[in-house]
Amino acid sequence: MSRFLGEIRQLGFVVPDIEDAMRHWSEVMGVGPWFYNPRVPIEDYAYEGQRYEVHNSVALANSGFVQVELIQTRNDAPSMYRDFQRAGHVGLQHVAYWTEDYDRDLAAMEAEGFRVKMSGKVGERGRFAYFDREMHPGTVIELSEVVGPKGRLFRMIREASEGWDGSNAIRPFPDLATL
Repeated sequence: MSRFLGEIRQLGFVVPDIEDAMRHWSEVMGVGPWFYNPRVPIEDYAYEGQRYEVHNSVALANSGFVQVELIQTRNDAPSMYRDFQRAGHVGLQHVAYWTEDYDRDLAAMEAEGFRVKMSGKVGERGRFAYFDREMHPGTVIELSEVVGPKGRLFRMIREASEGWDGSNAIRPFPDLATL
């Protein structure tokens, strides 16, 4: 458990082929079902304080309490995912902590000397921030707001994994506006 933010709730893997990665995780690892969004609608995205338009594909599934995220970059916009790939890495890029009080937890991390390197928002009340401290690949910290539609989405994904029988392994992301 992190003394700053509590339990790690998500493991984020950067992969070169998200469709192959979903198949591997569902068929070999037995994790699923996967909820896949070929183009995540990220708003207010910034990397090192500069705004960019990013195109990332994301798939989410749970293994118990921990969510697994697969990420494939689809354009060359600056990001920590792109930095990870350009350094020759594939695999675990970040761990995420979930919060229902984003402003408080962001301020607490900044008070500890962490600096936001990448940030944005997915849907209403779905802000996220990635911090600049990294000891080795896989140790980037993400703070992810999980209230409103994004929180309901994450709960639905966890519930779908409970007792999953291996069928219908890859499913479309629901529209956040309907959650």
